[in-house]
Amino acid sequence: MHRTLKRSLALAVLALVVPGAALAATVKVRVEGKTQTIWGPTEVSVTASNALEALEAASLAGEFYYHVTRTSFGPYVDQVARYGGAASSGWVFKVNDASPPVGADAVTLKDGDRVVWYYADFGPAGGPPTLLVRRAARGCYAVAAFDDNGRTVPAPGVVLRVGSKRTVAVKSGQACPGPHPGLLVRAVAPGAVRSNALP
Repeated sequence: MHRTLKRSLALAVLALVVPGAALAATVKVRVEGKTQTIWGPTEVSVTASNALEALEAASLAGEFYYHVTRTSFGPYVDQVARYGGAASSGWVFKVNDASPPVGADAVTLKDGDRVVWYYADFGPAGGPPTLLVRRAARGCYAVAAFDDNGRTVPAPGVVLRVGSKRTVAVKSGQACPGPHPGLLVRAVAPGAVRSNALP
């Protein structure tokens, strides 16, 4: 009994001193800049326990700069790569297509979550919609646009970009570009954040 109590106490102490990384999840992350993708167009897997750690892991893997300012509301990412925030523009993130109501350091990630950091211009209705591409029927892709709350919204003018030169119109949320060996496919639309890329 005495040995069991000692072991239980040792495990409890160990649980208190093990760093937060032990609670980290394997998540997909990408970083979309003002004019181009900065890192992870195909949503690369990293290990992180919150969205700020996901940005840190992406920064280490992609060797790009970011800066955090400490505020009374918590840490604020005020610059990624070359562009800093200004007036009604800046860096924000979504987890699984929605903007959490808490700071990046307070979001608890789970295995399989998708994190996207992106540069946004904000208007009266909030930030721009973010696009997501998924495989659909054979040779086809489904495209959806999400607002800050993770609700699907229309994305006028959305097209599927195949490689760097070819585009295919998206109709009723789907496009079938045909064979495209070795080329990545992603969705773009005026005023929306580029989607992830798929082969």
